[in-house]
Amino acid sequence: MRLVAFNIDGEHRLGLKKGNEVIDLTVAAPHLPKSLDLILEEGLETLNEISTLELNENESARLDSRSLHYEPLIKRSPKIICIGRNYAAHALEGGAEPPTYPEIFFRGAESLIGHKQPIVRPQCSEKLDYEGEIAAVVGREARHVNESNGLHYIAGYCLFNDATIRDYQRKSSQWTIGKNFDGTGAIGPEFVSADELPLGMHGVRIQTRLNGKVMQDANTKDLIFPVAQLVAILSECMTLMPGDIIVTGTPSGVGYVRNPLVFMEPGDICEVEAEGLGVLRNQVIDETI
Repeated sequence: MRLVAFNIDGEHRLGLKKGNEVIDLTVAAPHLPKSLDLILEEGLETLNEISTLELNENESARLDSRSLHYEPLIKRSPKIICIGRNYAAHALEGGAEPPTYPEIFFRGAESLIGHKQPIVRPQCSEKLDYEGEIAAVVGREARHVNESNGLHYIAGYCLFNDATIRDYQRKSSQWTIGKNFDGTGAIGPEFVSADELPLGMHGVRIQTRLNGKVMQDANTKDLIFPVAQLVAILSECMTLMPGDIIVTGTPSGVGYVRNPLVFMEPGDICEVEAEGLGVLRNQVIDETI
């Protein structure tokens, strides 16, 4: 099952993607909650119901996916938990040893944008970097979970671009400020249920392209802390809630370690692609006040 979030006349809507078409669930199944986070709050049973419904697929419910105004897949995630340096090669390129415990930071929901929405380069910095990642979406409340059972709590996956303001990331001993500028956390293009994907998204190729040039190219088999282990580690500390997003980390090839340096500029197109999850595409613009 593949779901997309979009906006029509100021109203947030959820759609079921079928090829190049999207079935607007606001029209085809009006009894359902209007956003993915609300559906997950009701439980995975409600999510799974979508794939078995007899949908009212009349002409008004059928939309062209290529013409939608996309929004972040989850409007108000309880927690957006990001994992740093989760690929050994990325840790090493930045001058750090691969971690023995996940490097964890948080994003706020206000920083998120959807597929085809602009990544915003802020007025205060020109050091806007790309970070292509895979994100896992929590579907069940989880606390003190064993790694062997960790994937039971994941509802599905999507792509993420953890675009980072590098100089602000280093203004503090923590990374939070450089990771939370408005309009820098791209998520999408679609939520794909876990049953349609490789277990734990293991062995999946992920690639980031800037203006068509490949900048990052890796495989999730190289994750230091795979998804099931992250669920176990995080749930030792905190209760994971339906709608939480776990952003699993970026591979090597980021712009700030290149010679010469590569930072995103207005007009650039950044694409993140992974097998089974499509292509997350965003153009870069300058902030306007």
